[in-house]
Amino acid sequence: MLILKVDQGFLVVGCLRGMAFILTWLFLSCASSVWGNQHSETSIYLDNITRILDRLLDGYDNRLRPGFGGPVTEVKTDIFVTSFGPVSDVEMEYTMDVFFRQTWIDERLKFEGPIEILRLNNLMVSKIWTPDTFFRNGKRSISHNMTTPNKLFRIMQNGTILYTMRLTINAECPMRLMNFPMDGHACPLKFGSYAYPISEIVYTWKKGPLSSVEVPQESSSLLQYDLIGQTVSSEYVIMTVHFHLQRKMGFFLIQTYIPCIMTVILAQVSFWINKESVPARTVFGITTVLTMTTLSISARHSLPKVSYATAMDWFIAVCFAFVFSALIEFAAVNYFSTLQANRELRKAAAMKVAAQEAAAAAAAPPANTGNDGEVSAVDTSNMLKKRLNSAPLFDRPAKTFPNPPVNAHAFLQQGSAMPANNVLTGTSIIDKYSRILFPLSFGAFNLVYWIVYLTKDTMEMSRDNI
Repeated sequence: MLILKVDQGFLVVGCLRGMAFILTWLFLSCASSVWGNQHSETSIYLDNITRILDRLLDGYDNRLRPGFGGPVTEVKTDIFVTSFGPVSDVEMEYTMDVFFRQTWIDERLKFEGPIEILRLNNLMVSKIWTPDTFFRNGKRSISHNMTTPNKLFRIMQNGTILYTMRLTINAECPMRLMNFPMDGHACPLKFGSYAYPISEIVYTWKKGPLSSVEVPQESSSLLQYDLIGQTVSSEYVIMTVHFHLQRKMGFFLIQTYIPCIMTVILAQVSFWINKESVPARTVFGITTVLTMTTLSISARHSLPKVSYATAMDWFIAVCFAFVFSALIEFAAVNYFSTLQANRELRKAAAMKVAAQEAAAAAAAPPANTGNDGEVSAVDTSNMLKKRLNSAPLFDRPAKTFPNPPVNAHAFLQQGSAMPANNVLTGTSIIDKYSRILFPLSFGAFNLVYWIVYLTKDTMEMSRDNI
């Protein structure tokens, strides 16, 4: 009995091991079959695609355009701007990064197969015909090649081809700066076929004139401009996109306009300084003139050397005229004050002579009735007048003057706090009028200037549209 039980136990263990081996063998057989089928299907799929590509390129001549000798080839385009800017005013150019897409139909590349779209890399581009598109106003254009050429190529079953490139374009932007810095510009991007005439290739906008050029808000990297929109147009075989730029005024307000206004106000402060303070008013005038000259020179550094005056040039010129007029105004005040002082001196001298003659006539003995006595009295009076007139005015005694005249030392000390002569003190009538006329004139100029330029349509179109 014991032997029989042991044999039965070994038999059960052997059966279990056999069943496990059979199950493992069945599982591996199924997995191998499935993997083999998948590998076979993948291999068949790849072989089909390879055969499709070989068939497409068999007898294909990439030197001939689609429909050569027949209908016109239509190339549909659209642009996606990834980065716009910067814009150079000095060089009159702008830079942008774009995805430039072209779509056309090539009947020779129609195919039938298990896939609707063949997604291929840039190696296929050199084997088929592509449009010879060039940028007419481009200065420097770069096709990105890192880490591989940034090109996308697709072929649809009906022969439609999509060809996309990533480009950095540096293009010319003609600018007329007459309204600077309140100006706006329409910078064009022109492209078309380099060798084919309009009878063979026609460019059109793929998504229509409103949606074919996309410029996301975050793609603008402009510091001095706002990109306010874009328009598209087509002329014969040349396609044109206008990017509308409006200049920002903040930088120029801080750097030029506000300093010019403050300088003019500072120049007009001198009207409230007494006319006898010659050094103070002279320093005011000369300093403000030199400041305006410096501002005028620095304002031109960021601009091209154009031969016409801009809006900022007119503003600076008028401010310079106000500052220079303030300096001329003080020269006029000083001149007329000196002229008035000299007039007072002559008046005082005449009064002194008259007083001396009256005193001499009162103290003289009675005159003889003879002719000799008359001649003697006349000669004595004439000699007295000559002596008085020949004496310098500054050397005459001031105590006999009703209003003491200024002497040489007093005239040189007119900048002191206590001037020696009352004629040169006080407020000039010219200063009184200047205190009113200058601020009113400058305020009226600013009012007219800003109303005209801020309400004016300053968007300058390209030269082709003028």
